[in-house]
Amino acid sequence: METKLRGFLTIPRVDPGYRPVEERIRDSQAVERQLSHAEIHNQAARCMDCGTPFCHAHGCPLGNIVPELNDAVYHGQWDQALRLLMSTNPFPEFTGRVCPAPCEASCVAGIDGDPVAIRQIEQTIVEMGFERGSIAPTPPEKRRPERVAVVGSGPGGLAAADLLNRYGYRVTVYDSAGRPGGILRYGIPDFKLEKWVVERRIQLMKQEGIAFEMNVAAGEDISPRYLQSRFDALCLTCGSREARDLDVPGRDLSGIHSAMDYLVQQNLRIAGEPVDPFQEIQARGKRVVVIGGGDTGSDCVGTALRQGAERVDQWEILPQPPEKRDPSTPWPLWPLKRRITHAHEEGGRVRWSVMTRAFLGKEGRLTGIRASEVDWVSETPEGPAVPRERPGTEFEVQADLVLLAMGFVGPGKGGLLDTLELERDERGNVRVRGDNTTSRAGVFAAGDMALGPSLVVRAMADGRKAARGLMAYLSE
Repeated sequence: METKLRGFLTIPRVDPGYRPVEERIRDSQAVERQLSHAEIHNQAARCMDCGTPFCHAHGCPLGNIVPELNDAVYHGQWDQALRLLMSTNPFPEFTGRVCPAPCEASCVAGIDGDPVAIRQIEQTIVEMGFERGSIAPTPPEKRRPERVAVVGSGPGGLAAADLLNRYGYRVTVYDSAGRPGGILRYGIPDFKLEKWVVERRIQLMKQEGIAFEMNVAAGEDISPRYLQSRFDALCLTCGSREARDLDVPGRDLSGIHSAMDYLVQQNLRIAGEPVDPFQEIQARGKRVVVIGGGDTGSDCVGTALRQGAERVDQWEILPQPPEKRDPSTPWPLWPLKRRITHAHEEGGRVRWSVMTRAFLGKEGRLTGIRASEVDWVSETPEGPAVPRERPGTEFEVQADLVLLAMGFVGPGKGGLLDTLELERDERGNVRVRGDNTTSRAGVFAAGDMALGPSLVVRAMADGRKAARGLMAYLSE
């Protein structure tokens, strides 16, 4: 075992890596390996015990007290590490698997070297807690009379429900889906987050007294009047569900779908839940183009390869980022740099600075795409860069399936939000004040529907913030 003194100078960072491509491409199990306890001990020894820990104060939206966690792990104090972690993070088994780790981006050891493997340490702490029986149902000793409805069972809703329940409030979570979890269950592929991990936590929350009402669309199956008459307060955490579309000729051709529709179907399929055969989206034997270079696009690439696609390309309109941190995003900011995902190692090909010009088809069915390369130029010295077609670069590719993974533009119109007449901001998100109150008394909003599309960890942090605001409201 390495010693902790000056460990960041003598111990190299070790990442777990992925299972072999030829093995993982044939299943939907988690692609990432896990470090051994001995390796985790050494990685914890790399923590510098900073006087001002930017990982805690700047990087982590939940405020995880990272240096203390690392020190407890180094000394083998697993129960203490778990208590510290759970004091700020309600679901470290989720963030330990899917969080991009902004804490690591602001780790002081990363200024001139490799940051501490914080995410891996976090995942090991919580899994040790489950293995050792340290994580068990802990319902509140006393129940308050107030009842709270949480609408939406994604990371923000679950985090809000968890904190409210721990303070004794009677919490019911509503969701239109068949099972709880939101994007954790239906949006993120199993190869990144296996669903037994989600189900394990849901069962724990049920045992602690939280009620889940599934297959219930608030605003349709039950009215806002019903919710407001039965509950003392509402917390809306319905996410950002309206996908950004691509308005180019041929968009109405068959074979063009939103990324989330595609990913949800695959998660339903793997879970054994029904998929409408008339709406089925399958990549087997097809030439697939994923438009959008982010994580959702990468998830589509990995899914299409597992379905047996003939070819999978991923296009991004932005220019290729540098291999190392760009000077425009100095430490401790989230670095602009190129990130290679497991899906790209499996066979997905990425092309940068590409703009889709038109979808091509025959008899109403997609057959190809016309596109061109672009340069990013500023019209004025201080103006923002915009894409401009590079002359002579127009090209066409054959395609049978296009998946649009260009992000989301807000919670959408209609339904519960419009019935409640909640005020929106300039981006179409629900406008909230500092305590996450909306324009209607007793109604709170959190997560992506208030923040805009963001990370699972940010939605969780905002859900806890909304719960605190809601409890203050009920205590007035």
